[in-house]
Amino acid sequence: MNAFLKRVLILLSIIALGLFLYSVFVENIFEKRLSPKDTVKFELNDLELNVFYNRPYKKGREIFGGLVPYNKVWRTGANEATTFETNKTLKINNMVLPVGKYTLWTVPKDSTWTVMFNSKQYEWGVDSEMNPMWDPNYDVINVEVPVQKLETVVEQFTIAFDNSTDNLFLTMAWDDVKIAIPLKS
Repeated sequence: MNAFLKRVLILLSIIALGLFLYSVFVENIFEKRLSPKDTVKFELNDLELNVFYNRPYKKGREIFGGLVPYNKVWRTGANEATTFETNKTLKINNMVLPVGKYTLWTVPKDSTWTVMFNSKQYEWGVDSEMNPMWDPNYDVINVEVPVQKLETVVEQFTIAFDNSTDNLFLTMAWDDVKIAIPLKS
């Protein structure tokens, strides 16, 4: 066996060992996640927005007022804390959100939601007792938005950007509920 082939086999063995160790100690990369990761991006002219979140499924469960209690802080998705990133200063209901990366937290209620943009970065969304890791001292903006009831059920939690009316909204939908947060650059 020549020296080049030996080096290639050693390199491939190291890569395989690294993937195995990552899978065992960090995250099982070979197992399908119950709440898959997703990233939503929006670009218009020189504005760039990104949201990273995990997308749980309804699976026949009662979502709001059940799995996600009313009047309590929710990590807004599953697993890791949801993040929102902007490269431009935004106005949200006449409040200023500076350039940066924020964690996104919500308090679902029957007719409105409170949405919090928090400057602290959290590795995970909840602690070992399943309490949100959110610290209100780092909230930059808190905004109340009305709940829209949907005629069809959204099976998987979905965050999106809607610019269809020349007004930009950050939307969240799950089950029969949707909210829209107005964004202006």
